[in-house]
Amino acid sequence: MAEKRILDTLDVALLDALREHPRAGLLEIARIVGVARATATARLQRLEEAGVVTGFGPDVDVAAAGFGVQAFVTLEIAQGALEEVHAELAAIPGILEAHATTGSGDVLCRVAASSHEALQQILVELNRSPSVVRSTSVVALSCVVPWRTLPLLRSEAVSGSGRAPGYR
Repeated sequence: MAEKRILDTLDVALLDALREHPRAGLLEIARIVGVARATATARLQRLEEAGVVTGFGPDVDVAAAGFGVQAFVTLEIAQGALEEVHAELAAIPGILEAHATTGSGDVLCRVAASSHEALQQILVELNRSPSVVRSTSVVALSCVVPWRTLPLLRSEAVSGSGRAPGYR
């Protein structure tokens, strides 16, 4: 089980500012949040080292990039074949992410393709695997709630800690 990281309101404010102003420099982020640059730098470095912040690259909308067909594919795999399936899934460019799961399926994959035909090719490739016993797919029609983290982080942030009295 993952160790629980306790983020405070300053951590969340920094993450929020980075999300809202992705092209801003660190000095500007510090100004937006209302802390010294050194404080912002130290906090962000701590969040990176802890694995909370995993990157600063651009968010890419795969549909806008030409991959407008998305699906969720549940795989039932042969017992003990998770490592083999991992390698096979990683080799398929259309697999955006895959998670080992509980329930009737073993792995849940998020897939993107340029067309229904391209999606079908990905599904055929998945089913060719000797480790895949069965697959079930559902095509996503629209995104109701996009990937987000800040509402969750805000809901659990430790209130008032981390800020110097002059910055509250």
